[in-house]
Amino acid sequence: MTFPQDIPPDIGKLQSEMNARVKAHWKAFLFEGIVLVLLGLAAMIVPPLASLAVTIFLGWMFLISGVAGLFVTYWARQTPGFWWSLFSAALAVLAGGLLLARPAQGILTLTIVVGAYFLAEGVVTIMYALEHRRELSERWSWLLLSGVMDLLIAFIIVAGLPGSAEWAIGLLVGINLVLGGTSLVGMALAARQS
Repeated sequence: MTFPQDIPPDIGKLQSEMNARVKAHWKAFLFEGIVLVLLGLAAMIVPPLASLAVTIFLGWMFLISGVAGLFVTYWARQTPGFWWSLFSAALAVLAGGLLLARPAQGILTLTIVVGAYFLAEGVVTIMYALEHRRELSERWSWLLLSGVMDLLIAFIIVAGLPGSAEWAIGLLVGINLVLGGTSLVGMALAARQS
């Protein structure tokens, strides 16, 4: 157990300043949390629209980062790794352009990637849980459950393709926004009462 006298003064001071700032701006955190919850609920209600929005957003992010990368690569063309940097930037421009030109196909591709991620994450989490079980950890079953849930999500997404592409990305983004917003609301209300 850590006691206040065990915390180095700089960290204690930093924690105190952080608490003071959160308390001073609790209304901003509350507002942001409410907005995130509302956006998350909207994404969960209309997941195809949210999936399209995420795909278009990622398309613009790739395109802008690729164009910036091309500019910086040209500007610093005498540095080592010029051709790799140029290739990377051009690849980002191409990916962004494809996502923006064909967002429906982009949604399908992103859904496949998300399904593969949940599959890999599930296997890794289950292996991690089994490793904890060998070490006699008391909470390994929660890790095992998390890994099994990841595998279940992956199976639902992959088995439902191409139809799951309409809802998977939007629903997952919506759930993430609701959970993030709820945590901000909770933090703001706790800071207000302290």
